[in-house]
Amino acid sequence: MGRKILFITTDEQRFDGLGCYGGKVARTPVIDTLAAQGIRYSRAYNQNVTCMPARSTMITGQYVNTHGVYRNGYALPEEDPSIVGYLKNQGNYRTALIGKAHWQPMADHSSFEASAADKGTHGPYRGFDYVSLAAHSAHPYRAMLHYNRWMIDEHKEYVECFYPPVGPKNGPNNLRGGETNAIQVHFNGCPKSFYHTEWVADQSLDWLKSLGQDDDWFLWVSFPDPHHPFDPPQSELGRVNWRDLDLPPGNPGNRKKIEEILKQKPKHWLDFYLGKVDVAEETPDDFVPVTMTEDNIREINAMVHIQNELVDEAIGKILRYIQGRGWDSETDIIYTTDHGTTQGDFGLMFKGPFHVDGLMRLPLIWRPAPMSGISNGGITIDDPVGQVDLAPTFAEIAGLEQPPWVEGTPLQYTTNPDRDSVFCQWDSEKNGLEIRLKSIFDRSGFLITAYEKTNYYSGSEGELYDLNDDPHQWHNLWDDPHFKVKREELLEKVKHQTPVPRSPALERRART
Repeated sequence: MGRKILFITTDEQRFDGLGCYGGKVARTPVIDTLAAQGIRYSRAYNQNVTCMPARSTMITGQYVNTHGVYRNGYALPEEDPSIVGYLKNQGNYRTALIGKAHWQPMADHSSFEASAADKGTHGPYRGFDYVSLAAHSAHPYRAMLHYNRWMIDEHKEYVECFYPPVGPKNGPNNLRGGETNAIQVHFNGCPKSFYHTEWVADQSLDWLKSLGQDDDWFLWVSFPDPHHPFDPPQSELGRVNWRDLDLPPGNPGNRKKIEEILKQKPKHWLDFYLGKVDVAEETPDDFVPVTMTEDNIREINAMVHIQNELVDEAIGKILRYIQGRGWDSETDIIYTTDHGTTQGDFGLMFKGPFHVDGLMRLPLIWRPAPMSGISNGGITIDDPVGQVDLAPTFAEIAGLEQPPWVEGTPLQYTTNPDRDSVFCQWDSEKNGLEIRLKSIFDRSGFLITAYEKTNYYSGSEGELYDLNDDPHQWHNLWDDPHFKVKREELLEKVKHQTPVPRSPALERRART
């Protein structure tokens, strides 16, 4: 009998939305307790700031160039390496995924993920014995997932309560609502007990109840929240009053200051803010950030904080069951997200080709199984780590040799000076405009982003920030002669750490 693994992910959650990372609005006592009992990584970064590339890195342990899922709409081939399959085949683990998967485009109805519910199947898939899938809505507007099927079959009267899908198939979602007429804010009349966060927790409990007491298991609990649209159950809106919120610290406070800051950055920043170009695939197509009011930002943030609280409480249900089964001492718990969001920083909302801490920096908490003797709790590791390190960590927890295809290294539980930097990339095209970014966060506290030559950039542009003095990334040091040596040093790291691209390249199959 080995150690059991509970892997919990959210979608689009900022690190600073949690109390253990300095968050002061959402109450997250369950997650905060995991951090107090285990290891909190203060400088964890993703390898891409959108859903499908990030999730492909988590399951393969590979960088984006290697697995080839550059953006949403590329399907990770089912025959590609899976750390879950490795645990199952080499470690005899029982395996399950409950919630959001997103290794295949939701709009590709020939794929397993988009067709499983209609076919009445729950796997196997990518090494998972069992999957039960959900996304951000009860509406099956992109695909009929298991949660959609359940809502339609059991609680049809509440399906229309969710943020409504609008526009052409797979098109923009530009409806506004709430009290401030904010983008993608919606009052949702669905009861909390039928909301997808609760459903994911309940489905997770059902699977755990099917296991034998001595089974080794890997359960990936993948909450769709707090990803937009912003429509938690209306019954929960009293948790956070948007009128009581300040603007986020990363918001300069007025349009003049925003434009002054964005003018220091490469041109797509200001052009996107003003609505001159649309280069952000993960943003509603008709959304122009400059039109967003301060109250819009406050109301959206309130909705996000409510979603964060609901996730925290749902995790508590799962942990109480594990404790009741007597499994806690032998269960490793790892908590993280796929990427963050701007959430008002720089006057922006949502995500896109912006390599900033709000999007790249992740909450990452590891509560080792108490039986392992690894941690007495309350440890903070400041070394740079990444999502690419999750798969090798799972292998190590299971007591298995490292699979030959992983490119990360197991997470450490003491400071490791060899953890020098962490790499992230963006390779995308929208409306005919190409943007390709390669970034390094260095343990000295500097973040550099190099821009490749495309039809939009010459290749000489870039960003350089000293996060020790400028945590909001308002002062671009790229052209500052005092930082030329540091810039060249970090550019060499970017060049050295960029993996060879997958060949032949994958083809994009859908938009989302």
